[in-house]
Amino acid sequence: MSHPVSVRFHDTHVAERLKSEAAARGTSSSALAEELIDEGLRTRRHPLVVFRDGPAGRRAALSGGPDVWEVIDGLVGGDVATSKRVDRAAAMLGIRREQVDAALAYYAEFTEEIDAHIEANRQAAEEAEALWRRQQELLAG
Repeated sequence: MSHPVSVRFHDTHVAERLKSEAAARGTSSSALAEELIDEGLRTRRHPLVVFRDGPAGRRAALSGGPDVWEVIDGLVGGDVATSKRVDRAAAMLGIRREQVDAALAYYAEFTEEIDAHIEANRQAAEEAEALWRRQQELLAG
């Protein structure tokens, strides 16, 4: 459902940059403004989280660190005791404990989004492995 909101820019340069960036990305100014506002609000709630472009689109990442989904994929589940998972993830990823905590806090609020990134990565890995195996079969003749 759409909720129209009127926004007036006091600085015309901001409006011009918004239109220019939207055109460069092939989207509307409204869609880009919504994306930027959403990301800005999320960043205010989760200050160690930033957003990056990539082949799979925009995604949440830790400032100076890996994507949030990567942290969560190494943190949730597994054979390590729950009490040791944060320290293990920090050590494995070479990040600080507070960054792992920040990723977990973001995940708690945006679980479906992060789970979708984890699942997409797993599917891509399975497809890549299947392709590699088929190539090996063809080489073996």
